[in-house]
Parts: sequence; structure tokens; C-alpha cells
Amino acid sequence: MQNIFPAQYSTLSTTALKDYLIEAYHLQPDTTCKLLIRNVSDAYILENNNKKYIFKIYRDAHRKLNQIEAEVELLNILKSNGNSVSYPIKDVNGKQIQQFNAIEGIRNGILFSFAEGKVILDLESTQLIQLGNDIAKLHQSTSSIKLHNPRPVFNFETTLSGPLQTLKPHFAEMPEEFKYLSEVADRVVKKFEEFDTSKFSYGYCHYDLFPKNFHFAEAGNITFFDFDFAGEGYLINDLMTFLNHYFFHQLNNLIDKEQAEKDFEVFLNAYQQARPLTDDELKAIPFLGITFHIFFLKFFYDNYDDWSNTFLTPRYTKHRVAMIKKWEEMYCNF
Repeated sequence: MQNIFPAQYSTLSTTALKDYLIEAYHLQPDTTCKLLIRNVSDAYILENNNKKYIFKIYRDAHRKLNQIEAEVELLNILKSNGNSVSYPIKDVNGKQIQQFNAIEGIRNGILFSFAEGKVILDLESTQLIQLGNDIAKLHQSTSSIKLHNPRPVFNFETTLSGPLQTLKPHFAEMPEEFKYLSEVADRVVKKFEEFDTSKFSYGYCHYDLFPKNFHFAEAGNITFFDFDFAGEGYLINDLMTFLNHYFFHQLNNLIDKEQAEKDFEVFLNAYQQARPLTDDELKAIPFLGITFHIFFLKFFYDNYDDWSNTFLTPRYTKHRVAMIKKWEEMYCNF
């Protein structure tokens, strides 16, 4: 028998996966399985006449087993605390993580409950108030726990200095752009020396709280999902990521500056009804936006072989740096 040549990123068969999951979870025989997203991890949608599910397959290069176990632990805690999240479902043997011997090696997967409802990009005041309340409730849970397994930590080493060191070869022919990123990173660190960070709320943040990652049901309740980037850091990181929604909305001419500021203020006020922020936390939110964008530049670079090679060109990189400059211009007063 001919040896199988090693691969670094395979796509599991929807037919085989459907049969496996029907048996493992005792799903209805008429359940269908379709590939929803092929990304740094893959997502499949399973549905039958009664229910929908999302099955997510991780890549070992992106998430090690202990990090996945921590995500499962976090979601179990959030669910038990009454937070509305898409949660891991147990199979007939009580397991919440499945393992598959794929061509590239073991891949781990989780069957998640489906987040009912839909994405809403243009949020009304009542929805912004609900969102602020629910994120505050989420943070009540994530600020009071310590998981048994590790998750990423968001600090200046992991979001500024480390990424810039990794990215340096990528910017070999873009010295001016790299010089700017290095200088703005230094300004962020110096700015934080003005803040009393000892009073900043700390815990596990979602770190990707764009509207694409929560659904509004018809009754108005919100379900959060895709905690793939969840990690330890200042909880205002989640408020910063939501501010990015309005940043991109303005760049795409979908909202004007005045309305964007008004909407974010409604959201922020609702959040603070449950979790008041210090003045320094409020001032710090915009500066964390720089760390967020540099962190994700590294993420694109790290996943070049399997995902970002279709777009991570010098032109795109320069566009992202220009976008960071625009963020600085719009939100940061150094």
C-alpha cells in the first residue's frame, strides 16, 4: 500500500462527518451536514427538522488541545451562570471534544448549540442597551474565574512587541510602514503609563465582539458565540472590539461620525449600569485598538500557508497600516 504524503490542512468529508456525528450524538437520521466556513478552523452546519448545530474543527497549529479544553470549560461556566452563549454539547458518552485522525494528524472538534436569531449590523438603541447589559453580565462571570487550562493572554508583549518582532521579515520592503508601527506601539505603551491600570477590570475577554459573533432572536435576546480568541486581559478589550464595528462602519460610509459616537455612547452607558468603569478605563479603550490591529496583522502572517495567502500581499499590508493610522487619527489623542 502506498504511503500517504503528509498534509498540513485537510478538509473533513461532510458525508463521513454527518454519519459520525449522528451516531456520536444520537442525532436524527435525517440530519444534514454542510461545510459553512473553511478558515483557520472549519465550521459545519448540521440541521434536521427540529434543530440546528454548529460543528467546529480546530487545527493543531492554531489551537492546542489544552486551549480547546479551556474554551469548553469557559463556555460551560458561562452557561451555568445564565449567560446566553452557544455551548458545547455532550455526546452519548458525555464527551464534549471529538478527535479525528486526519491526514495532518489529530484534529479536535466540538458540536455547539446553534445561536438562534440573526446578525444585526445597524443596531437600534434598545438593541444597544440590551447588548451593553449582556456583555456586562458576561464580564461578571469572566472576571471571577480562573480556568484550569491556558488561554491566550492579551498584554503588550503578545499584542505589540511580540507581533512586531514576528512581523519584521514581512515588512522588509516596507520600512516606512514598519517604522510607523514600531513608533505607534511605543506611544501606546507610554500612554498607558498615565493610567492607573491596577483598577482596570481583568478576566477572560471574548476579543472578537463584532456583530458577526452574536445573534439577536426575535424576542430580543442575544446569544454570543465564537469564543475562539477568548483570553485573559483587560475586559475593556471587548468594548474596544465593539468600537471597531463603528470604525469599519464609518470607513465603509454606512454611518456618519455623529451617529456612530451616539450609538457607542448608548452601548457604553448601558454597560456601565451593571459594571461601572474608571475614568482611566474609558480613556484607555481607544489605545487598545492599536494593539488589536497589530495583533491581527501577526495572526494573518502566522496563518499565511493555510488561510491568508490569498490576500496578505504588500498592497493589503500597506492598506492595513493606513487603516491603523486612520484609527489613531479618529480615536487616539497621544
